[in-house]
Amino acid sequence: MSTAPVDATTTSAWAELTGHAAAQRPDLRSWFDADPGRAERFTFDAADLHVDLSKNLVTDETVALLLRLAEEIGLKSRLEAMFTGEHINVTEDRAVLHTALRRPAGASPALVVDGQDVDADVHAELARVYAFAEQVRSGAWTGVTGKRVATVVNIGIGGSDLGPVMAYEALAPYVQDGLEVRFISNIDPSDVAETTAGLDPETTLFIVASKTFGTLETLTNARLAREWLWTNLESAGAIDGSDGSRTVAVAKHFVAVSTALDKVAAFGIDPANAFGFWDWVGGRYSVDSAIGTSLAIAIGPEAFAEFLGGFHAIDQHLRSTPFAQNVPVLMGLLNVWYVNFLDAHTHAVLPYAQYLHRFPAYLQQLTMESNGKGVRWDGSPVTTATGEVFWGEPGTNGQHAFYQLIHQGTRVIPSDFIAVANPARPLRDGDTDVHGLFLANFFAQTKALAFGKTADEVRAEGTAEAIVPARVFTGNRPTTSILAPALTPSVLGQLIALYEHITFVQGVVWGIDSFDQWGVELGKQLATQIAPAVTGDVDALAAQDASTQALIRHYLAQRD
Repeated sequence: MSTAPVDATTTSAWAELTGHAAAQRPDLRSWFDADPGRAERFTFDAADLHVDLSKNLVTDETVALLLRLAEEIGLKSRLEAMFTGEHINVTEDRAVLHTALRRPAGASPALVVDGQDVDADVHAELARVYAFAEQVRSGAWTGVTGKRVATVVNIGIGGSDLGPVMAYEALAPYVQDGLEVRFISNIDPSDVAETTAGLDPETTLFIVASKTFGTLETLTNARLAREWLWTNLESAGAIDGSDGSRTVAVAKHFVAVSTALDKVAAFGIDPANAFGFWDWVGGRYSVDSAIGTSLAIAIGPEAFAEFLGGFHAIDQHLRSTPFAQNVPVLMGLLNVWYVNFLDAHTHAVLPYAQYLHRFPAYLQQLTMESNGKGVRWDGSPVTTATGEVFWGEPGTNGQHAFYQLIHQGTRVIPSDFIAVANPARPLRDGDTDVHGLFLANFFAQTKALAFGKTADEVRAEGTAEAIVPARVFTGNRPTTSILAPALTPSVLGQLIALYEHITFVQGVVWGIDSFDQWGVELGKQLATQIAPAVTGDVDALAAQDASTQALIRHYLAQRD
């Protein structure tokens, strides 16, 4: 789809939203008092997710205008273009088909894009991943000495790391006993050293995840891991150190997620043990592809299929639900409202589920790499602010850290609160249900943020007048509450897909290509140019700017 985006700022809805925002005086207390049906009217279900939007700074008029904006900028047609495989990733001339990764087998009509039967391709590769996962889980796949795998180490970075590690941590209760997955991503040598510490090389399997098998960090770490494997197998007497024994060791202890089979083979990995995905899958949208091989091993094909089913349920909700009841559409439009009309700069995601402790970090890449753009998909400058900084930590930890800023700071910080009704580890403290106590905080925080505490209420508590202002909470701090029955593989898939589509909606309004990431390239290119200077190349050092030269010289002087 190469047509120019509609400039949202030229629409009548945008003009009316601008005036509406200027005139609005948010008062959640009075809105709720005057409108007993507000909570019900602004609460929606999407698959297993129960989503309460009523504590956001919107009225029925606000939502109606946002929905009209979606219509005027052509959201529906852009959405269909994505699902049907049009090349909406304009700068790379690619389709955007992460939704195809979770289409069920036999889905009708079949999805054929650029002459390829996408459904057949996806399910063929998924079958290979599942078969391999079962081999590892059953013990049929063994290391070079015949011992079964106890630890899988995923080596990747960005989308090849953030998705798998987040999902593995979130689904820890579903991991097979006797199996552990660890993750290496940072090129800092400490990451490899700490991750491999204490592992038995005879029972360790490495997955090198790099589509091109050329990512600097990933390939450097893979070589370090390979050397660790050889050194420790040799010291244990498991291999003799000959080239032949080393080759066999790599073939038994390394597999790849990559389509560059020649490079995979050159590394020593059998290309038959390389699992692929396609150029229409962006890295940050790839956890449900072969990039999730480590997760499929950990939780098993059946649970992984449930994970994919959760994604698909939200895909279907997005595609088939009228926008007025469509949760990802509404949440995406709300984010536009806050960024462009209420001057919000950041967005907090606050899971009241410890297993989701890596979810905010995962969303940082998904949202900021997608929508941190300054040009539209036709190359013209953006006409609005774009993107927001996503951040967060699990509750209740955050309550004792940064919630002060959310409650009483000077900036609007929209916040998403996520919780599950049934914990994986129900415990009691005497007669107290600890999860119930935990969720009391979940409910209390959104109430406090919405309704605050007036000066009169503070005085009624007998507070000294001099400190009354410090104890006043203005309220009107916007929150969204998302509640699910339990953190199952399906629910996790639903949460990820929800935020994928929220991100998509925002990108369409802003007219940007949410599926490229050229902003990550320049620093990587310069690193390869600067590397010789760091290792003593005088000419390379002289080619740098004065600040960089001085920093490198200082580094070299400090290095032992």
